[in-house]
Amino acid sequence: MPVIHVLPDILASQVAAGEVVERPSSVVKELVENSLDAGAREVMVDIEKGGANLIRVSDDGCGMAREDAMLSLERHATSKLRTSADLGSIMTLGFRGEAVPSIASVAKFRLTTRRSEDLTGTEIVVDGGKLLDVRDAGGAPGTVIEARNLFYNMPARRKFMRADSTESAHVEQQMRLHALAAPGVRFRFRKDDRLIFDLPGVARTIDRVRQLVGNEMGGELVTVPESMAAGMSVLGFILPAKHARKGRRHQFIFLNGRPIEDAAISKGLAEGFRGNLQEGLHPAAWLWMEMEPQLVDVNVHPAKKEVRFRRPFEVRDLVCRAVMQCLRPARVEVAPSEITFTSKIATNFSQAQDVISPEPVTRSGPTFHQVQPSLEVKAIDAVPGAKRTKVPDFRLIGMLQERYVILESADGLVLFDPKAARERIIFEQLSKGRASGLETQHLLVPILIEVEPRDLDLLLRERMALMETGMEIEAFGGNTLQISSLPQCVGNEDPQKYLDEILEEILHGAGTAGKFAFERLTRILANKAARRVMPRLSEVQALLEELFQCDLPYCAADGRPTLTEYNRKDIDRRFGVGRA
Repeated sequence: MPVIHVLPDILASQVAAGEVVERPSSVVKELVENSLDAGAREVMVDIEKGGANLIRVSDDGCGMAREDAMLSLERHATSKLRTSADLGSIMTLGFRGEAVPSIASVAKFRLTTRRSEDLTGTEIVVDGGKLLDVRDAGGAPGTVIEARNLFYNMPARRKFMRADSTESAHVEQQMRLHALAAPGVRFRFRKDDRLIFDLPGVARTIDRVRQLVGNEMGGELVTVPESMAAGMSVLGFILPAKHARKGRRHQFIFLNGRPIEDAAISKGLAEGFRGNLQEGLHPAAWLWMEMEPQLVDVNVHPAKKEVRFRRPFEVRDLVCRAVMQCLRPARVEVAPSEITFTSKIATNFSQAQDVISPEPVTRSGPTFHQVQPSLEVKAIDAVPGAKRTKVPDFRLIGMLQERYVILESADGLVLFDPKAARERIIFEQLSKGRASGLETQHLLVPILIEVEPRDLDLLLRERMALMETGMEIEAFGGNTLQISSLPQCVGNEDPQKYLDEILEEILHGAGTAGKFAFERLTRILANKAARRVMPRLSEVQALLEELFQCDLPYCAADGRPTLTEYNRKDIDRRFGVGRA
């Protein structure tokens, strides 16, 4: 007697359900995708008890004839594939033909459907995978699918469902993803007979995003203009770096209309924000990508959450370029003579001189430019016709604990971090090949350091990038590395510690060489050089002007803010002003 046997159809469907139907939100995902593939312009989702008691998805799509409705309950029955060659050109959301029979095998299932050209529709009732009834039914054109008592016949699976509130939250999140993926479709979501949201279809994607994030945050959205590469394009919206968070739950990526999660795209986002984010934080983004189907395999994950790109590095670079382009601040054409401080700030600087000595402190490494206070201060090293960003109209108030500069703006109080500002300036000077402020120290006696074999190979591959930042290395034999020069800003720091820091940076972006490696190294150098800066009030005026010649003046190389504003309204609220 053979020990291998073919599984019964119901059991096979239940096994498939283990991959397709993870929780109620998985059911909603599969059924809504079918509705969108059917051309629906309105989709309504009802749930009860987090989806455990009821999931109902109604649409106004094309509907099905009775024969097609019956076939939809057969495993691997689909209208979207004919031959294996079709797998290379999938443009629909659902295509495997497993969702409906899998759902029907683990719930009390009812399907009602009618085509617009038919006088009557079809109703099919299934109980735990067993067909109970097929009959004529009325109703509007479209399809309604109900799944009640999910996992009632699989108690072990039902035990793993979370609290009703948790499952409801997952369903709502799934609905929001669909609403973003198909902004022209109306989506309604009801929970326990209570309407949670009703999102009418919109003509512009930004209107859909604003529907979901609210007008206040929606007003801060930055448009990512369409960028193209061979066979692919991307466009969308991002929020400024201050909205970055530790997780990636606020990143919404859509590929050919399908919500996906992908490391290459997330990496491209992070690279696009580099120098603008603190380590460990991830930017908020809504991106829509279009790609020729031959360049992506969507058939690598049971729930189709993940895809496999044929050219992942090109995808990452495309996203990176698009984000970097939209983060560049608009430059204003300003003649050098027009860049001035107001008389208020100049007067304040003059008063500050009476308290704080303007004598410079002798020290090595980069320093602030010394300027004499005056009513009109010209831009440093200004070039006629150069494009510069105007310095905001600040009034100098004083200094906080010899570390932060206190300024007043039109909207409230501003704290200025001179160290972060100098870090941004040095970083951009290095990145643009203008590293005159940083010098290289040649070592009389080269330093020999033992490293791991794979680390040695990696460092030698990045030898040119290291040389551009003032560090000359070469192989000495075996696993020994010889260092013959270091950047001046490293000072007396242990070279081994510095090298370990560089290695960590390069390894953190494994697979990215050349310009990416160089920019990560310049971030380290800029940070080290800025640590040695001693803030002085007499230098703030010139430093601000130099800072606002940078491409990204509001953040340091590692993403720390250079200026932080405390809005007057927030200050009044903190002190209870206006309540009495």
